[in-house]
Amino acid sequence: MSSNLDTKEILKKVRRIEIKTKRISDHLFSGEYHSQFKGRGMAFSEVRAYAYGDDVRAIDWKVTARLNEPYIKVFEEERELITMLMVDVSASEGFGSKGKSKRDVMTEISAILAFSAAGNNDKVGLILFSDHVEHYIPPGKGRKHILRIIRELVEHQPKNRGTDISEALAFLNRVMRRKAIVFLLSDFWDNNYEKPMKIAAKRHDLCAIRIYDSFEKDLPKLGILPVRDAETGQWTWVDTQSKKVRLAQRTAFAQSEKQFREITKKSGAGMINCEMHQNYTSELLNYFKTN
Repeated sequence: MSSNLDTKEILKKVRRIEIKTKRISDHLFSGEYHSQFKGRGMAFSEVRAYAYGDDVRAIDWKVTARLNEPYIKVFEEERELITMLMVDVSASEGFGSKGKSKRDVMTEISAILAFSAAGNNDKVGLILFSDHVEHYIPPGKGRKHILRIIRELVEHQPKNRGTDISEALAFLNRVMRRKAIVFLLSDFWDNNYEKPMKIAAKRHDLCAIRIYDSFEKDLPKLGILPVRDAETGQWTWVDTQSKKVRLAQRTAFAQSEKQFREITKKSGAGMINCEMHQNYTSELLNYFKTN
């Protein structure tokens, strides 16, 4: 993210993101989002006889067995749902091999999710984190609030370079006493976040979204290059032609991906693994349809 974006440029970028992501949200995700999460903020009211078109997931099997005909549980709105967006803004999120950074993609995905939640009349909040929580916007409603979230995603300049997912999840668990729908967006180049993720997944409806660049998986053969570690700031020379170097990179990537999948699965959280230059909308839609 450029540090010299002036207000006019920031507003133009926010507007472009709004136009692109709201269109995607309106056409693809609002219905799927509602279907995925409806009933999560409902209180049980009564049972009634099943009617054609009712959701079979609402069938009360005990009553059905006792009366020998299908009955469903009827719920009423207890309170609106809350969606929390947790976005990694550490230095590694500034990486991108084809003109767009991981943070750009995370901003677009966050905007789609925010507009989808708003279309469901839910509150939306934001947590930006590096190796500590950098910014927190409490849940709120309305277009103005969503645009505030997008603007913060666009213009926030991280104070620290590192990543600490555990610290971010611990903060979430402190500030969110109510159950929320939580989307955690990161490249997950981090360790030791298993316990707080398990706690968060028990308290909330948590989905971990991992964004990665294809160059992180397979180094392009570009000869000897100066490479800077985004989170430590250290420079080193890397021979991208070297089989040993390329194997080491593939191994490190595979280990990170394996760790992400295992920790997420054990915690009971949802999971989206997304290569940033592929069609992330299909990944999101598939998640909403299959979970």
